[in-house]
Amino acid sequence: MQRTRRTPLNHTPSRPAGDTDPTPEPADPQSAGSPSSPPPEPASSSDEGITLTTGGAAAVVASTDSGASGGGAAAPGVGDETASSSSSSSSEADVAGGGEAGKSWKWTVIFAVVGLVVLGLDQLTKALALAHLTPGEPVNVIGSLLKFNLIRNSGAAFSLGSGYTPYISAIQIAVAIGVVYLSRKLGSVGWAIAFGFLFGGAVGNIIDRIFRDPSPFHGHVVDFLQTPHWAIFNVADMAVTSAAILLVLQTLRGIRLDGTREIRK
Repeated sequence: MQRTRRTPLNHTPSRPAGDTDPTPEPADPQSAGSPSSPPPEPASSSDEGITLTTGGAAAVVASTDSGASGGGAAAPGVGDETASSSSSSSSEADVAGGGEAGKSWKWTVIFAVVGLVVLGLDQLTKALALAHLTPGEPVNVIGSLLKFNLIRNSGAAFSLGSGYTPYISAIQIAVAIGVVYLSRKLGSVGWAIAFGFLFGGAVGNIIDRIFRDPSPFHGHVVDFLQTPHWAIFNVADMAVTSAAILLVLQTLRGIRLDGTREIRK
């Protein structure tokens, strides 16, 4: 009995090793793309970093350019900080300028108040002396230490320089004008008080020389204060002497007229 070979229904015939499957054509040519264009390569992480960095720099440059041209807002915080710093500096300069002006007026006011007080006290005491004292009849106030003794002085302070009344008057007027002119530069309380004493004393005696007998610019100054071994004087003479002492002290201390201190080696 002869046997026959049966071929199974699911058997797939084998192919030689060298044969390859033909490339199947895509079902949809539009979705597959052109066979000549290479597929896009995925971007690496370094490329992404470079892209981001370049984009950020471009954004900063664009923002700066727009802020400089006025068409857009500058980088946040930079313009605000600059404007704030500028306004703060201006405010500090204004405050500093206002502080210096305030101090200048302060010393000028001190000078004026001291000068007017000295002038008023000098004229008041002279009027009282003329009303209640008699020339040649001294009155003891504190024993022999202080006396009221009325005289009329044609000379300078402490009865010095008799006979030169017009020249002394001119010198005192020049001194008063010079003190007023320099008072604008006062920067120290010591100088302000000294100038006030000098101005009040000079003007007090000038008033006597211009308005008292015997004639204008030849008038005699009223003196009435007497101490042992000293010439008879008045309040104006005391003020001028005190001013001279204060000016010497300020100079020895190295304090200038404007209040700055001289640096000594």
